[in-house]
Amino acid sequence: MADTVQLHSVEELNQFIQAGGKRLLFKHSTICPISATAYEEFQAFLREQEMPAAVILVREDRPVSNEVADRFQIKHESPQIFLLEDGAVKWHTSHWKITKDAIAEAMKE
Repeated sequence: MADTVQLHSVEELNQFIQAGGKRLLFKHSTICPISATAYEEFQAFLREQEMPAAVILVREDRPVSNEVADRFQIKHESPQIFLLEDGAVKWHTSHWKITKDAIAEAMKE
């Protein structure tokens, strides 16, 4: 399983996005039980498929979380996951729709 990096700054976000290729970005609330379940699904997917992935803790790193919403013009939700490909959002979803199977299905498209 590849290491999941935690993004603490907009600069780190920029580097993650600009690296290109397919990558997953997960916005996580450490106080939300729905987010905890979604994070487990995200990690379960990553245990089976090696790919670059990053997490933003929405309460702790609010400016980074806000930058994602502003940059991609996608309303902030938490938990929320994005499949990025070459810097563009190819798929995103939130809450209970974040499952290992949903991520795997999005990867096929």
